[in-house]
Amino acid sequence: MKTTLDINDELLVRAKAVSAREKKSLTALIEEGLRLRLRRRLVGGVNARRTLPVYQGKGGLAKGIDPTSNRSMLDAAGDDA
Repeated sequence: MKTTLDINDELLVRAKAVSAREKKSLTALIEEGLRLRLRRRLVGGVNARRTLPVYQGKGGLAKGIDPTSNRSMLDAAGDDA
């Protein structure tokens, strides 16, 4: 289907550069972007549940590190920020 779009000039220049670099048409690039955006809405919408990874290994924090203290964690990491 043909359609007409008003696209920001800078965005269009960047899109054309990407399409040329990837050797694909501007239409293909735009379609890919739309598919990605629409799929994200369907798969990871606002109400989508996400499973968080949980570490099942043994161990934990080294002795003397307070997990409730940012300063303790930074000191242990050697970050002087």
